[in-house]
Amino acid sequence: MKIKEVVSILDGKVCCCENLLDNEVFSACASDMMSDVLAFVKDQSLLLSGLCNPQVIRTADMLDIRCVALVRGKTPSPDMIALAEQKGIVILSSNLRMFLACGLLYQAGLQPGEVIL
Repeated sequence: MKIKEVVSILDGKVCCCENLLDNEVFSACASDMMSDVLAFVKDQSLLLSGLCNPQVIRTADMLDIRCVALVRGKTPSPDMIALAEQKGIVILSSNLRMFLACGLLYQAGLQPGEVIL
């Protein structure tokens, strides 16, 4: 699924890296705990979170996550945007709650990623 489709499904606002909206994401994970995200098998993925700090982008970069969708109307800090632009990670903001955002993306065909146990 292209990131621009994710933006449309979530009725999101792109906060940075608009030039990367044609990139694909193949799976998604959702968490506000970055330690849980680190257990996620990565590969060109989408992260949904309500956490708004640069650590989210650092975690996403480590896992080859291409897009971070902030839910519950959260907006990224300037530091978060600057780091995402440097790393080439799209940030979008949506007013949807995480549960609904995940459901809509799953319904549209985005698959959950694997978890390392």
